[in-house]
Amino acid sequence: MTDFPNFRSRAFLLEHLQKTMDFYHPRGLDPAGGFFTTFGADGTVLDRHARSLVHACRFLFNEVNAYLEFGRADYRDGARHALDFLVSQHRVPATRGYRWTFRFEGGRRSEEDASNITYGLSFVILAHAMAIKAGFPEAKSWLSEIVETMETHLFDAGNGLYADQADATFTGIASYRGQNANMHACEAMIAAYEATGERCYIDRAETIAAAVSLRLAGLSPLDQVWEHYRADWSIDLDYNKDDHSDGYRPWGFLAGHQTEWAKLLLMLDRYRPMDWHLPRARSLFDRAMALSWDGERGGMFYSYGPDKALYDRSKQQWVHAETIAAAAHLAVRTGEGTYWDWYERLWRYAWNHLVDHRHGGWYRALNEDNSIASAVRGDPEPDYHNMGACVEILKLIKE
Repeated sequence: MTDFPNFRSRAFLLEHLQKTMDFYHPRGLDPAGGFFTTFGADGTVLDRHARSLVHACRFLFNEVNAYLEFGRADYRDGARHALDFLVSQHRVPATRGYRWTFRFEGGRRSEEDASNITYGLSFVILAHAMAIKAGFPEAKSWLSEIVETMETHLFDAGNGLYADQADATFTGIASYRGQNANMHACEAMIAAYEATGERCYIDRAETIAAAVSLRLAGLSPLDQVWEHYRADWSIDLDYNKDDHSDGYRPWGFLAGHQTEWAKLLLMLDRYRPMDWHLPRARSLFDRAMALSWDGERGGMFYSYGPDKALYDRSKQQWVHAETIAAAAHLAVRTGEGTYWDWYERLWRYAWNHLVDHRHGGWYRALNEDNSIASAVRGDPEPDYHNMGACVEILKLIKE
């Protein structure tokens, strides 16, 4: 395709948001409670009973952002629908934790996994912050509660980071430590500050950002963010090596996490300016692009190893969405055309290969040759990354 829209225009970004929402809303809302999680390429619901904490929170995020951009009452109703299900079915009153997954049929839960997983709890923080933004003041108490719960059971004050997983009662803490959950905790704390203005949230975001993108990255062979650590936060270079089955804990340097951290550092810098944010964001972004970009067919390969060799050659939706947002932040902040060039190059790649022009939204993953790896949409990714990227770029345009 050679005739591209103006990817920097407000009109394009809003139209893209709208078409993405049209894929999920209202078909994704289950009148019995919550949201359907898995869809075919044409929007057909493939599983009517699966429920996922991450998916529920991301759906709420999307509904609120759509409401804030378009002002439609049905999107605010969708956010209310999501909030009600989150606190009535995922929240566990006795522990103040949140169920990770379950089946939901006839108003009853079954086959539930009540583990308290920090990745999911971080999205709970994000969800309640978004609910406050949508005008649901009761979400402020839910926000305070989940933050206090995580502080009590999961926060390692000596390292400024959260443990990754606890059992259903918070009596057992897994020895694995990971950066991914902490990255999303940082994202969530920024949103909590935006929603409440309470300084403690932006302070915690800064603590996490420095711990991961400076201290932990400094332990790695490439001075980039490695995924996996032991209980004492020493780096574990072998965790899940040669095992591609764990989507939440993949081995290698993930190109998209380097650029996602670049984006988060510049979002954080809006509210808590620090001299190190911009240089670190540039370093993470520039090296990730140098190592992951497919110079022959376009697009970003998923991951690479400490020796800089490519490890996973798939091309993931979320990677490109986060990198587009990071490129826009760097372009605006530095004024350098190089980052606008990356912005255009990434959008053109996405437009040609990832965007579903017929049904809306993006395909989740492509193969190395840019063919579609799977047409199934949804859990745990109801286009949250590309919706969020568009919203961030709209903020930059406004600023």
